Amino acid sequence: MAHVAFEGTNKTVLDRYMRLGMPENKCQAMYVWVDGTGENLRSKTRTLHFIPKRPEDMPEWNFDGSSTGQAEGSNSDVYLRPVALYCDPFRLGDNKLVLCETYKHNKKPTETNNRHECLEIMKRAADSHPWFGMEQEYTLMETDNYPLGWPKNGFPSPQGPYYCGVGAGKIYGRDVAEAHYRACLYAGINISGENAETMPSQWEFQVGPCEGITMGDDLWMARYLLHRVAEDFGIVATLDPKPVRGDWNGAGLHTNFSTKEMREPNGIIAIEKAIEKMSKLHEEHIKDYDPHGGKDNEIRLTGQHQTSNIHDFSAGVANRGCSIRIPRNVAEDKEGYLEDRRPSSNADPYVVSERLVRTICLNES
Repeated sequence: MAHVAFEGTNKTVLDRYMRLGMPENKCQAMYVWVDGTGENLRSKTRTLHFIPKRPEDMPEWNFDGSSTGQAEGSNSDVYLRPVALYCDPFRLGDNKLVLCETYKHNKKPTETNNRHECLEIMKRAADSHPWFGMEQEYTLMETDNYPLGWPKNGFPSPQGPYYCGVGAGKIYGRDVAEAHYRACLYAGINISGENAETMPSQWEFQVGPCEGITMGDDLWMARYLLHRVAEDFGIVATLDPKPVRGDWNGAGLHTNFSTKEMREPNGIIAIEKAIEKMSKLHEEHIKDYDPHGGKDNEIRLTGQHQTSNIHDFSAGVANRGCSIRIPRNVAEDKEGYLEDRRPSSNADPYVVSERLVRTICLNES
């Protein structure tokens, strides 16, 4: 049988049904969770006979963990515990998106439930008031896994005109980035900006500042919305740290971090102390900063393309080739934050934020 390419369904027809009214005191709740890869997200929907206001209002649910790499078929039920509630930008109205933690049959966290431990660390460090801002880089791909807009039998012009660019010859996929931005705002995610990146068809959005566990919650849900929006356009959004080999920039999850002490006058002293602590645990950080124990970052962190070398720890003012960058204005004001440029684009924000707090605030390895 000849293969027939799937050309997509008609969104105009779908809209006719999505405009239908909902019964009173009913809503659709889309439960979202991280699967057994530690990178991908899954979701499913249930009808609620009330309008939830807080995650505590939501009922616990379950799913088939044998289909997500989180359980064996002989004991496949995995529990979903709601932890964060967002407005649904696709179904609108009172409908909700529900971020969940995953728990095994014995009620212990699954191996990829990194939120559980992160929350405990954030509680212990609450007096430090840790703030985060994460810069999520991603690449838009055709469904054949080729970068969006790239010539099929060659390469686009070298990097240079694409970063924050404008024009049909420089920008690919702005519709996706704009739709995602608005969807995040509607959902209640603390998204703070977006821009086209250095490699054509590569983009970035920023989430933050967020305090404590909210950083991971908002970024994971923003990732879900990115994949879901791209799906509507028939495009794939990948978080691969080096989607195109060769002389092209990779993708990271640059993480801006500060404590209350760093944000106060002469906070630069606390920033320098934090960098000293981080320098002593560089290898441990690298192992945690991508889901594959540093193997993805080996391809990205080469010392080229605005990265540091994975084997060396470095810090500098306004230097994007360092492990840790101190922004120019922070050095001048002598207070503010630092930027950790080592995390890969597919890193778990719960793991990254937990690692920074343990190292800097709790003095733990």
